[in-house]
Amino acid sequence: MVTWIDALARTRRQIAGVLSRVFSGRKKEDVSFEELEETLLLADVPVQLATKLVAEMEQAYAGLRVSRREMLRQILRDSLKGVGEGPFSWPPQPRPLVILVVGVNGSGKTTTSAKLARRALEAGLNPLLGAADTFRAAGVDQLKWWADHLDVESVAGAPNADAAAVAYDALDAAIARKKDALIVDTAGRMHTKQPLMQELQKVRGALNKRLPGAPHETWIVLDATLGQNALAQARVFHEAVPLTGAIVAKLDGSAKAGFVFGVTRDLGIPIRFAGLGESADSLAPFDPDEFVDALLGKEAETEPAGT
Repeated sequence: MVTWIDALARTRRQIAGVLSRVFSGRKKEDVSFEELEETLLLADVPVQLATKLVAEMEQAYAGLRVSRREMLRQILRDSLKGVGEGPFSWPPQPRPLVILVVGVNGSGKTTTSAKLARRALEAGLNPLLGAADTFRAAGVDQLKWWADHLDVESVAGAPNADAAAVAYDALDAAIARKKDALIVDTAGRMHTKQPLMQELQKVRGALNKRLPGAPHETWIVLDATLGQNALAQARVFHEAVPLTGAIVAKLDGSAKAGFVFGVTRDLGIPIRFAGLGESADSLAPFDPDEFVDALLGKEAETEPAGT
């Protein structure tokens, strides 16, 4: 499986040179804080956070005996914490746990839904996949293929079938078959009948009608290669169907992983999982400490003593 260090290689290379000078420079003139801020912004770290980082690191040079390395590491970690309670673990109740997966087409939503089913299996649960992206035949076929590959059951409707009806049937089947979790993949584009957000609201209503309180989780899949553009997408979805978490896909192909900090700061929702590769087992519970350590890399270890 791809590690966090491997997955964040592109983003780390984006900021490695400047961070190395910040950590190893013994004099203020050795470090360009303006360059540091620009580099963080290139990695799509949100503007407010980048400004805060630079301001607090400048203070360290004003006589504060604070380790630059640990200060940067701690600020980044703190910005990812305080939302949620650490890496996601499957709760014992409710059964079935209903997870609605949303996001734009191309974000990796269908593949991520399947990988979530794999994570559920590994946790000893018996999941069911619901293919409610009925306006994209390839998506339905892809989810069915994954279901067969993982040896889990799935429920899908006919092409162009009502997505809310498919979601309702999938939950009905999950309850009847005593499944532990239902993972519902949804459409990610506008279509001719009604706007996407209205459709998602209808899907949520259908699930709640069959099982009050469902969906228990609504997670958006974000393409890490899009950086801040992915965050903008999340804001639109969050307004229409309140999100309870995010999954960052394609992290291993992104040089803009800094946008992750904006998800927790701007939207106030936790990051639940991250896609670190292509294989079925490459969806990892998001760990803020591991993420930040991998983002900073070994360059952070060169800071001289006493700074």
